[in-house]
Amino acid sequence: MEGRSEVGDGRWELVRLAARLIIEEALEGEARDALGRDYYARGATPGAGYRNGYRPGRVKSAEGAIAYSAPQIADRSEPFRSRIREVVRGRTEELEALAVEMYARGLSTRDIEAVFADTEGRRLLSRTAVSEITERLWAEYEAFATRDLAEFEVTYLFVDGIAERLHLGQPREAVLAAWGILADGKKALLHLAPGTKEDTASCKEFFQDMRRRGLPDPLLVASDGAPGLIRAIEECLPRSVRQRCLAHKMRNLHSKVPEDVWPEFKARAAACYQAASPALARLLRDDIAATYARDLPSAVACLDDDFEACIAHLRFPLGHRRVIRTTNLLERLFGEERRRTKVIPHAFGERAVLKLIYAALIRAAERWRGIRITEFEQRQLKVIRDEIHKDFAERNAPAASPTVTTAPTRSSSERT
Repeated sequence: MEGRSEVGDGRWELVRLAARLIIEEALEGEARDALGRDYYARGATPGAGYRNGYRPGRVKSAEGAIAYSAPQIADRSEPFRSRIREVVRGRTEELEALAVEMYARGLSTRDIEAVFADTEGRRLLSRTAVSEITERLWAEYEAFATRDLAEFEVTYLFVDGIAERLHLGQPREAVLAAWGILADGKKALLHLAPGTKEDTASCKEFFQDMRRRGLPDPLLVASDGAPGLIRAIEECLPRSVRQRCLAHKMRNLHSKVPEDVWPEFKARAAACYQAASPALARLLRDDIAATYARDLPSAVACLDDDFEACIAHLRFPLGHRRVIRTTNLLERLFGEERRRTKVIPHAFGERAVLKLIYAALIRAAERWRGIRITEFEQRQLKVIRDEIHKDFAERNAPAASPTVTTAPTRSSSERT
């Protein structure tokens, strides 16, 4: 996902998809009620008919057409006519609201019955059919929340947060999200959880939950400069290199430099962070400090702060550096979420907000474009991993005991 085009309609695509699923499950329930048996069940009642494939249907909504497949029933004593299809044509707004509710707090029987009822309020679905809809809709979410992460060979891990109002009347709190680039270059959403104030304890629990579910050691972890998040990464993932998000860093620098000076300072800072090697980056940093230290001391201090983490990506393959030096992927999606909040009811609470964000992220994740990792780059990454493990072993090696030298014992003949 390299631009806004891939996430611009992410929320409404999700709503349409959820609405389609609700319609199709309702139509299946209606067909089951009409036939008096499940899809593969035998023993048809004479005149009840039998399933005869599907036909496409389409419902127009304010955000585009919702396509669905409707089951057909043949050989009935009275022709089967779906009342569900008639009802949904005029209720797209209710369907879209129902889709949002589905991800926000789950659907109750009453929620679905209210939509799939005729003009006189009579239910068009049995209670059994409605219950099956509510159960099936949450299977995907439950699988995500508990899945084993050991199957993901994570090379690069990215962590970012968005401030949301999780509790009515309380200040906004951080919701942390993690995604990764895998060894085959694909991208995957890995975790989503509240991080309260991004303090160390909350951030550690975020990483520890992933570790308990089998998350392996990534080569690099990218995050912003929140102190609690930095400490949690260093404590929970000590065998990984930490990368400071340069998009966040450049914004910090911008706030400390006058507008008339910023274009030149920005160009020099970008050249420093994107240098060919860490050694060259350090030389360019020193040159910036020599030029601006007297007039812009706070900007120079900001540039120097956490500098080694800012240039950590320069250890990695050249073709990967642009992708791994920021957490922009989630930032763009979070920005789009803010523009779309008009469709979300407010004050759902912590569980509701988490599920809404999950719903949008998991749909967008299906469209994320991976990166190409060549065979040569794979060898480079192996060398880097070996170096990281060696550095870790040296940092954690037990201190050598001082050698005690004793004088050689002399025999009595030698003493005389």
